[in-house]
Amino acid sequence: MNRRKFLKNTTLSTAGLAVGSTLISCAEDSKIEKPIITTKAVASFPLVIATWHVENATAEAYKVLEKGGNALDAVEAGCKIEEANEKGQSVGKGGLPDRDGNVTLDACIMDKNGNCGSVVYLQNVTHAISVARHVMEKTPHVMLAGKGAEKYAYELGFKKENLLTEASKEAWEKWKVEAKYKPIINIENHDTIGMIAIDKNGDISGACTTSGLAYKMGGRVGDSPIIGAGLFIDNEVGGCVATGLGEEVVKTVGSFLVVELMRQGKSPQEACEEAIGRIVNKPNSNYKNFQVGYVAVNKQGETGCFGIHQWFSMTKYQNGVNEQIQSEFMVKA
Repeated sequence: MNRRKFLKNTTLSTAGLAVGSTLISCAEDSKIEKPIITTKAVASFPLVIATWHVENATAEAYKVLEKGGNALDAVEAGCKIEEANEKGQSVGKGGLPDRDGNVTLDACIMDKNGNCGSVVYLQNVTHAISVARHVMEKTPHVMLAGKGAEKYAYELGFKKENLLTEASKEAWEKWKVEAKYKPIINIENHDTIGMIAIDKNGDISGACTTSGLAYKMGGRVGDSPIIGAGLFIDNEVGGCVATGLGEEVVKTVGSFLVVELMRQGKSPQEACEEAIGRIVNKPNSNYKNFQVGYVAVNKQGETGCFGIHQWFSMTKYQNGVNEQIQSEFMVKA
């Protein structure tokens, strides 16, 4: 199941969801049913993990690592594959636009030393992740936005492109027929590619890139370019990336939370579960109507992933095996 169909199906299935006694107890007691997908202390590097079904992207990243490249180069190379994939409609060129028909990109990147760079509301440049890396490495800043980010990209030599493909334009035109001002979660679909790599030296880097919530209000920025929300790396501990409704990730500083929970001794799986629980167990949480998912890895190479709803997945490339792993989830029918 592709990511967009998943997000739409989540809304359709959860709209009439009857929460059973097990889930009610889970929400009240902050207890999450334990899944069985945690990878136990393998410590076999290199390693790449990413949100969703993105085997081509993880393969590109792993190729860099196999040749002795570093984790930072790997995550940039991997994310660029999805940014150039016009059929994805959620990352880079071909992404679904905002309400005014503008494709706007958000991205961030973080290296083993805690350095980071970010671009928000970037237009007309496909590879937002690469611009974010330049912000990190060549400017005194962490984040550039809008026209400033675009101008900087051109100064670096990035090509100006029309990111609105015919397919995405057609989808936008259909949306406008009955356009509603208030976002409808999982119908106005959105998602992200977040990627973390550990190279042969055991060093960790991560990246996150997206075209954001489809048909969003002009100027909206989600969690993906925000360090600590969409992505966080601590080379002594591990890393985490998020996907789903960015507003909810930002409210709990989700990726930073997962890494800090790992610092306290939790496995990546346990940390992802607790971070999802923080969202679901918030007073008046509307979690039945939106999705958030986390993937994480610790310094020992243990991995974990967890989502609010079914069909979230992680792609992992390790020991020559590039595989998709279906995530366990909190909301049970």
